[in-house]
Amino acid sequence: MRRVWALALLAGWSAPAQILPEEISRRAEAMAAKLSECRRDFHMHPELSNHEERTARVIAERLRALGFTDIRTGVARHGIVATLVGAKPGPVVAWRTDMDALPIDESTFPVDYRSKTPGVKHACGHDAHMAVALGLAELLAGMQSQLGGTVQFVFQPAEEGAKDAPEWGAKLMVKEGALDNPRPQAIFAFHVNPMIEAGQIGYSPGPGSAASDTIRIRILGKRAHGAYPFQGIDAVAVASQCISAIQAIHSRRIPTQSPSVITIGTIQGGDRRNIIAESVELGGTVRTFEAGTRDTIERMLGETLEGCTAAQGAKFELNYRRGYPAMNNNAALVEAALPALRKLLGESKVVALKPPMSAEDFSYFQEQIPGVMFSLGVRNEARGITAGVHTANFDLDESALVTGVKVAATLVLDVLGRKQ
Repeated sequence: MRRVWALALLAGWSAPAQILPEEISRRAEAMAAKLSECRRDFHMHPELSNHEERTARVIAERLRALGFTDIRTGVARHGIVATLVGAKPGPVVAWRTDMDALPIDESTFPVDYRSKTPGVKHACGHDAHMAVALGLAELLAGMQSQLGGTVQFVFQPAEEGAKDAPEWGAKLMVKEGALDNPRPQAIFAFHVNPMIEAGQIGYSPGPGSAASDTIRIRILGKRAHGAYPFQGIDAVAVASQCISAIQAIHSRRIPTQSPSVITIGTIQGGDRRNIIAESVELGGTVRTFEAGTRDTIERMLGETLEGCTAAQGAKFELNYRRGYPAMNNNAALVEAALPALRKLLGESKVVALKPPMSAEDFSYFQEQIPGVMFSLGVRNEARGITAGVHTANFDLDESALVTGVKVAATLVLDVLGRKQ
């Protein structure tokens, strides 16, 4: 339905507004030093999920300085929704950026803008996302008299998840009306990608990231002395058989055309080397693209554990907790955006990507309205900037910030120019 809606909107719109790519590029390039300074400020003052107090305050202050008057703060705790209304009527487009950092230490990272908060680092590029979003806000505010339509800036907390709340991030922002009054007809976002070079933009129509679920399994046996195993039920031995059987769910029971990953990442159990373990706890994740595959794996996990444990006289407890749904990039919006992006950057700089198995709660926004998350290349092998996200050595080529503002403005203006 969301794809049909997007196709209908695009079919009913006219040619884009005459704000030239050269003007967008000139304004974005003039911001280069300011974008770097902004990103580094956020990088030096990272805050964990649901604790983005300074981050939210700085964002709100900068938006007010740009002349924004319609600013909602405190959405989903520390989120912000700011609205820029153009001088002419037109569609409503939203731009989303995430705000939180990760519990990763950066104290030995050899840069002068390293984190000043022990044990916390912007290791997923949210500092860059915020700098680009504020750059986009500044660029569009400077063109307000030329805009036909409305732009909503959604600054979202807690994308990385929160252990101290039942709901958080995008899901809570939707619940608290972040996409209401006015209702956007499309929403865009970036995620930095250290696998592609700075200056490049990646896209993936359809699946953009996987659903991510958490599994906790407890195998219940019977304690006995290691010299007399027949008097007990060995939870360690049963757990090992269960792990092998669980891996066979993907390799032997799920259609090969349906990607999925089942990972058992932790095993904890036993008291002493010479005692048959009474219980073993397993922890892991399930990642899928398709809702049907997700349902099937949850069901098959229970069936598999039932068979494995019953065969050995053991029992089990399974806690399957669903996390973020799979991200689904609206194919019509991607297709409509590609000509403008290729004209802006050049054919070779706009690259098709295979969807990763990582997870993103931008998917909750996509469940409400058509949306696309593009990949912002930040890699620079010549400078040694190659580390992956969620690592202590992650960094980015800051020239990508200028590319990000150019591309974000092009995406938004291209949609706003297609007046109904």
